[in-house]
Amino acid sequence: QVLSGRTGYDEGHIPSAGFADLLVALADGASPLRFALPSPQQFAAEMEALGVGDESRVVLYSATDPGWAARVWWMLRWIGFDRAALLDGGIQAWKAEGRPLSTEPARRPEGRLTVSPRPALIADRDEVRAAIGDEKVTLVDALPESSYRGQVAFYGRPGHIAGAINVPSSALVDESGRYLPPEELAKRHGGVHDGRVITYCGGGIAASSSAFVLTRLGYENVAVYTASLQEWAPDPANPMEVGPTE
Repeated sequence: QVLSGRTGYDEGHIPSAGFADLLVALADGASPLRFALPSPQQFAAEMEALGVGDESRVVLYSATDPGWAARVWWMLRWIGFDRAALLDGGIQAWKAEGRPLSTEPARRPEGRLTVSPRPALIADRDEVRAAIGDEKVTLVDALPESSYRGQVAFYGRPGHIAGAINVPSSALVDESGRYLPPEELAKRHGGVHDGRVITYCGGGIAASSSAFVLTRLGYENVAVYTASLQEWAPDPANPMEVGPTE
């Protein structure tokens, strides 16, 4: 079960920070899938309400897994906004450095965002099906190795999308939650080829952290399969494998 981070935000956040609600406000409430993408216009409107405009500089942070912040970063890029960054280590790093917290709600004037969608940053089920067996496309499973190998099954059928390699998002950060140095991240993505890269997980959160890292490493054609295994696994027509992929 995924719980909202709103309580933690209310108990103490970085001064002037707003709360980006991926469970409700930044999701398509009409979809049965968790974290389903809203329309670009709906997402932009929610970010505008947080004070984001075309000239804003946005810093995103998570309370726990950096994938939450990376998901909003990826969605901002999806609508054509590039002036965003992640606070490495999130609020835990902020607290560890003795920096101030606030319980006051953020009050910012509403922003105005120009929406210029980049559909290539999002992969759907049909594209993933077509990618299986295509040597020009790398599928990256960002879930734990136990899920990839089929030892546990969080989404119905065990295993991973056929042909995918496994680079768990948890292996991209150190014990403090900061991303590893670029050279180490590059080693962990040694199985990723040039060309199209599609990341996935269970609902597009861990996959966004992977996509963030791959983009920072210089991969230019990265997409997130946002519906991920919560859409893929229940349909037996979608190929899955267990165990390692050679």
